[in-house]
Amino acid sequence: MVAATGIGSGLDIESLVTQLVAAERIPAENRLFQQESELTSEISAFGAFQGALGTLQTSLTALTQASTFEQRTASSNNLLQLSATADSSAAEGSVSVEITQLAQAQSLASGSFSSQSDVVGEGTLTFRFGTVTVTPEDSTPQTFNSFSLNSESQTASVTIDSSNNTLEGVRDAINEADIGVTAAIVNDGSGFRLLLSSENTGADNAIEVQVTDTGDSVDTDDAGLSRLAFNENANNLSQTVAARDANFTINGLSISSDSNTVDDALSGVSLNLLNTTDSPVTLTVSQNESAVRTAIDGFVAAYNSFVGVANSLTAYNADTDTAGALQGDFTARSIVNQIRAALSDSADGFNGPFATLTELGIRTQADGTLSVDDTTLNAAITDNFDSIQGVFSDFGALSNSGLSLNSSTDATQPGSYAIEITQAATQSLLQAAAITAPSGGSPLVIDDDNDTLSLIVDGVSSGTISLTQGSYSSGAELAAELQSRINGDSALSGAGVAVSVSFSADNRLEITSNRFGSESEVQITSIDTNTAAELGFSIASGSTGQDVAGTIGGIAASGTGRVLTAADGSDAEGISLTVTSTNTGSLGTINFSTGVATALNGLLEGFLGSDGLVGLRTDGLQTSVDRIAEDREDLEFRLDALEARYRRQFNALDSLLASLQTTGDFLTSQLASIPLPGSK
Repeated sequence: MVAATGIGSGLDIESLVTQLVAAERIPAENRLFQQESELTSEISAFGAFQGALGTLQTSLTALTQASTFEQRTASSNNLLQLSATADSSAAEGSVSVEITQLAQAQSLASGSFSSQSDVVGEGTLTFRFGTVTVTPEDSTPQTFNSFSLNSESQTASVTIDSSNNTLEGVRDAINEADIGVTAAIVNDGSGFRLLLSSENTGADNAIEVQVTDTGDSVDTDDAGLSRLAFNENANNLSQTVAARDANFTINGLSISSDSNTVDDALSGVSLNLLNTTDSPVTLTVSQNESAVRTAIDGFVAAYNSFVGVANSLTAYNADTDTAGALQGDFTARSIVNQIRAALSDSADGFNGPFATLTELGIRTQADGTLSVDDTTLNAAITDNFDSIQGVFSDFGALSNSGLSLNSSTDATQPGSYAIEITQAATQSLLQAAAITAPSGGSPLVIDDDNDTLSLIVDGVSSGTISLTQGSYSSGAELAAELQSRINGDSALSGAGVAVSVSFSADNRLEITSNRFGSESEVQITSIDTNTAAELGFSIASGSTGQDVAGTIGGIAASGTGRVLTAADGSDAEGISLTVTSTNTGSLGTINFSTGVATALNGLLEGFLGSDGLVGLRTDGLQTSVDRIAEDREDLEFRLDALEARYRRQFNALDSLLASLQTTGDFLTSQLASIPLPGSK
């Protein structure tokens, strides 16, 4: 604004207006600044308060997880020969382990080639895995004696054509196929040789190589692709390392394993066989008490840190005559009180030797912090380790070994819930018609007329399943071949779909989906010319798999496969069980309880959530800060209007004074011109 004031009267109107406006501005601005400072201080304080709450909640993570309390430790007194890990199902105690042989993987070597770019041949390499016997085991010349298929393996084929028919090309094609065989080329001084190694150790994971040689149409000679054959009809590879099982004893009991990692010898314990032993190794399984103690100590430290932060923000310091930013704040005081109350509560629904933190030796001191009585806590962990979980976390005690608890939710209410099963989960089963059982004297021959079929398994369509042609002397041998071929199909294996094939006592091949429930399906969609007559299979669908059905707490639950989930809205809502039992009727109960840490975690979640107490309080304070900015704008608008009014008023006064001054000057002049009496 351009102003030229006080010209007529000589008044310093600019200074007067400026001072009058400043007199209005300064107290108003100071008031807004004070309010903003207090609000900003509170927001910052709630930020620190929220951070301490978040740290406290993080410290509860381990205490609310069942895995913390179910951990077991496995220790070996000779880690160069044996190591081990244990899970929650492992039994405590010590065993003596002796290792006499480690498992190893089979290796095969081809004949010599002059260069890596030599053409090998064209056709198809088919790899099967099982037990191979050759004599001698690892020197030449060798005789291939027999092969027995591992039904749990997958048969796979690799196509060799003009794009990959060199020694290098064959190596790369095998490796890229990712079928459980590793190929490499080695120069042994006499030439380049292709090495094939099984990726899996164990006597039952040796490699058999069948060759379909399209170059000379002869699959068994030592020419073309047939040079890589390794089977009963053509032994053109040399076994350089025999496949072997690991042999060891546990407390004198002899055990063999196809792997040096053994998961099924001791329940819940995974053994890592590292070297043969000269003397027994002692393996000890014990409760992982240190993990629980570490989790408890971490929680106590985090809580005490929170108390320190809360006290500094809400207390009054008489020495410095200063109050914390949140002194007297209802929200902060309410949160602190609720947390203290939650720590003094008992575990809801838990029936154990103790149910409160105090009974574990975790007590509140005069300043509000927690202290730990090491003697009491350590005794509780040592004497009643399995009950510690019930004090802290959700705990579901099941009375039937055919049930396992998958999960629960915040909606799950503590209580005892009966489990009734009306339908056990089933798998789809397709039975072939009965056939004449093959035997040594009368084998079943697989040839061009019965070696292919196609299936749909669990909604996934297979490619053409081609069985290995030859004579099968038993139904079990044929079932193993069929299972290996089906599970080796790329479409099925890629979708994670698999089956089990068996030969029944009444001479039927049976295909069972490995999946449970209503999505379990086995369907044969195409067969070969003589498949129905010789294998008993026709185009047909197997039985329909069924989902588990039953009630939890007397209310119908939903079933998917083997998983039974409590109904929404029921007290048991959120409970998810895996039902492995095939029995129907009552399967006992699940006694569900909520621990102190779980309850406190839920409370903190409510405080820290987007619509929780801290968030709402902080949002309210921020809204007040935003409103101050609006008040400042309003103040500026009001002061601009006030300044304009003052200028109008002073300018009017200036004009009036100027007019009066002119009039006065005129009168003075006129009066001066009037002759006074007696004057000349």
